[in-house]
Amino acid sequence: MPIHDSKSAAETHLHLHSHLPSDPALRVKALESLAIERGIVTTETLDNWVEAYREHIGPRRGAEVIGKAWADQDFHARLMENAAEAIKELGHEGQATGDLKAVENTDKVHNLVVCTLCSCYPFGILGISPPWYRSAAYRARAVREPRAVLLEFGVNIADDVEVRVWDSTAELRYLVVPQRPKGTDGFSEEMLSKLVTRNSMIGTDRDLRAGEV
Repeated sequence: MPIHDSKSAAETHLHLHSHLPSDPALRVKALESLAIERGIVTTETLDNWVEAYREHIGPRRGAEVIGKAWADQDFHARLMENAAEAIKELGHEGQATGDLKAVENTDKVHNLVVCTLCSCYPFGILGISPPWYRSAAYRARAVREPRAVLLEFGVNIADDVEVRVWDSTAELRYLVVPQRPKGTDGFSEEMLSKLVTRNSMIGTDRDLRAGEV
């Protein structure tokens, strides 16, 4: 990666911003293109960072919340009563989690989260939303035919299990609390959190397994 002195960095900053359009999405795209063009960063590096935050770094906060809820019944009760306040105990508060509601899976209930109007998402604890969550197909079909959508994710919901679909908004977002996997007695909060997947906190994953931690 090229090394720039302060003067060069300042000139680069001014050059980039002088070419940026007013629309935020277009500004990001333009900034990315200019940074790549000037050799400041590569496309592969940007893709790797986005992937890491979306799939690994970002969802770890939510996984930490779930792991603590599984291990600590008092915290579980506080999470179910007022999720936005409970997650502050872990330092995971933010604009996208100010009005957060936790909904819990059970043997007889499965929860699925969607945002039909746009793609509202508690990114403060789940990271960047996956592309499929933002797609028009998911947003429309998750409400009309949730079982069919879940089946496409490999989740086969039995007929005697109720599927509840929660529609997120800018004022209220949801966090699915998946069922604790069997065979995890004695697991620490950290070990438990490693079993939690991002999709399980959205509802497109259900049967988590202990496996190897």
